[in-house]
Amino acid sequence: MHLDIEGIPVLFPFDYVYPEQLAYMRELKYSIENRGHALIEMPCGTGKTVTILSFLLAYKKAHPASLEKIIYCTRTVPELTKVVEELRDLVKFYADNDQHLDILSMSLSSRQNLCINSEVTSCGGRIEVDTECRRRTATFARRNAKMSPNAENPSCSYFENLENSTLSAKLPRTIYNLEDIKEFGKEETICPYFMAREAINLADVVIYSYNYLLDPKISSVVSKSLPRNSIVVFDEAHNIDSVCIKSLSVKITKRTIERASDGLEKLTARVDEFSISKKEELEDEYDRLVRGLREARQNEDAGLGGPPILPDDVLTTAIPGSIRKAPIFCKWVKRLLEYCGHRLRIQQAIQESPLSFLRDIEERVCIDRKSLRIAGERLQNLIITLEMVDLSGLKEVNDIINMAALAATYTEGFAILFEAIDERGIPDPRIQLACLDASLVMRPIFRKYQSVLITSGTLSPIEMYPRLLDFQPVVMTSLALSMARGAICPMIVARGNDQVSLSSKFDEREDPSVLRNYGNLLVEICGVVPDGVVVFFTSYSYLENVVSMWNETGIIEGIQKNKIIFCESSDITETSQALSRYREACDEGRGAVLLSVARGKVSEGIDFSGHYGRAVLVLGIPFIFTQSRILRARLDFLRTKIQVREQEFLVFDAMRQTAQCLGRAIRAKSDYGIMLLADVRFGTPGKYNKLPKWLTDSLSQGSLSLSIEDSIALSKKFLRQMAQPFPRSAQLGISLLNAEQAEQYLRRIKNEAAFARTIR
Repeated sequence: MHLDIEGIPVLFPFDYVYPEQLAYMRELKYSIENRGHALIEMPCGTGKTVTILSFLLAYKKAHPASLEKIIYCTRTVPELTKVVEELRDLVKFYADNDQHLDILSMSLSSRQNLCINSEVTSCGGRIEVDTECRRRTATFARRNAKMSPNAENPSCSYFENLENSTLSAKLPRTIYNLEDIKEFGKEETICPYFMAREAINLADVVIYSYNYLLDPKISSVVSKSLPRNSIVVFDEAHNIDSVCIKSLSVKITKRTIERASDGLEKLTARVDEFSISKKEELEDEYDRLVRGLREARQNEDAGLGGPPILPDDVLTTAIPGSIRKAPIFCKWVKRLLEYCGHRLRIQQAIQESPLSFLRDIEERVCIDRKSLRIAGERLQNLIITLEMVDLSGLKEVNDIINMAALAATYTEGFAILFEAIDERGIPDPRIQLACLDASLVMRPIFRKYQSVLITSGTLSPIEMYPRLLDFQPVVMTSLALSMARGAICPMIVARGNDQVSLSSKFDEREDPSVLRNYGNLLVEICGVVPDGVVVFFTSYSYLENVVSMWNETGIIEGIQKNKIIFCESSDITETSQALSRYREACDEGRGAVLLSVARGKVSEGIDFSGHYGRAVLVLGIPFIFTQSRILRARLDFLRTKIQVREQEFLVFDAMRQTAQCLGRAIRAKSDYGIMLLADVRFGTPGKYNKLPKWLTDSLSQGSLSLSIEDSIALSKKFLRQMAQPFPRSAQLGISLLNAEQAEQYLRRIKNEAAFARTIR
């Protein structure tokens, strides 16, 4: 289909288009042309990925100078693969329509996922693969291998071939997923991982994980050369603030200190060895450090990731004498480790600000703020100078230094917590540097790139994100779901048939009558709904308690009369097996129930399209665990710094998690499903009106406070309606538009927008 989106000719790879897809493209065009950022919520199952790719490729083709690169960020490798396949199909559609699209798309993942050297991949997990790769590819390792090739100085022929070739001349311009990159590496006998790292700077489209852009330790190594006139897409970004906070948070335990001490011993021994055999190299490094950190910086990656971002004034000044000489720096690190070990000997929880932490560390062990800020970079330089390959223990040294460096760099937006026990009451002494301000990560990205798109099917309440991430979007909208028939049936079940209110409130959640009514609801739904039913609990512990009570009271037996029961656990392998068996049971026609947890693996990224998810139940409001000291610190920061009240944030977070659970069932316009929100509190305006627009539009006033009996009656009626024949022709002009109808729709919304501007 050929579309004209306000002067941009878009080739759309289907015969029909959804109205929300056209609206999305218009909003996206507005944000790009105004060189601003966008927040767009698009209903689940309406082709968001193909919409984004179709428009961005068309815009890039029409204005290549304005949009140099498309950077598409996904959460997981399966999502990455899905985006690549959508892009591949789109490019093929261009070719089928006699339009050549000259495009290079490159994916990127870890060494473990891309390495083809059997000597490296056979070493074990990610850390071992990274170590063996560095043993062969570090500059000094390659030099030693050439001077004296033997088993002690291994080399990698794939990496050497890549270094001796011109990638831009060798790399065909096409679409590469991770397997394509590995196959190309095998064919050309070059390293796929480093080839992909180099190729993202040549590519028109880059598809990789959030962390390659959001984690400063990774982005400073991988993504630093990406151009400003790019658009960054964060897909499924409803939890982007949590990802940002996690990337700048550090946890130190006794085990961390022990491993770091071992790493320091190894580092000190290596310094002593160099002081005798290669003294001139240490002296050369010292001279560079005297002239400033920027001149001392090595182009090579030391294998620890980049340190926190440092200001220019720090980079141009000489490194303090307290950490300049290698032996003195080792003693400096020892004092830092001893200080952290001392602070772990605590009997009660303590929270400090970064400034308080800096004062205390200077008074106790004479470590000043300036040396803390640049110690990470100093460690990287020393590791390269000492030609160290085995970084076991040094990663922990780097973590401790990075914790102190972040505290020294940012005086606000962080809290340092010293805890003797964890949330379960188990003794586990630890120091946690908790990032409280997600904007510290996003602000440099908003400044660097001309357009950033944050999108998901579950961003509501959408107005919270500009406050949390500290930016002003030029577009912020939640799109409605166009339906020719009511394909989703959301209901709020507020009470049992005995009129007892349903709630997961702390003082009611263990009430036997509440748990019994939750069980009765599930038994009734399993008797009515064919195929798959997915149930979400507020936490793993609540799931265990409820299932235990159901087993004692015979409710489990009642469910099993109609469905096979599977259960998510905190173990990823067990959960994957449960998902596989659940799908098999649904395919065989028996039907199944999957008991899951909000914020778990199932709620984040697992789709239950078609018969896999004919009903979704959310038992209780999934509020985050409020006794966490880190959460309490963040809530206090939000209240005092950006004027977000505690209850406001908790409701926002709970509602986006609820929407994420409900959205698992609707993955296409042809899908239909029942959505039951089993908690009386969902019926209050402060809760349900914070759900996405595509969901609340289908939530009638009469469905805000139902009994179990009422909800079952409505479910039966809904399923009878869905069982009726519904030809595609009934959707035309409403939820499916042909080319002529699409043109009329675009003209209409353009006129409506112009009229709205006139009124304003």
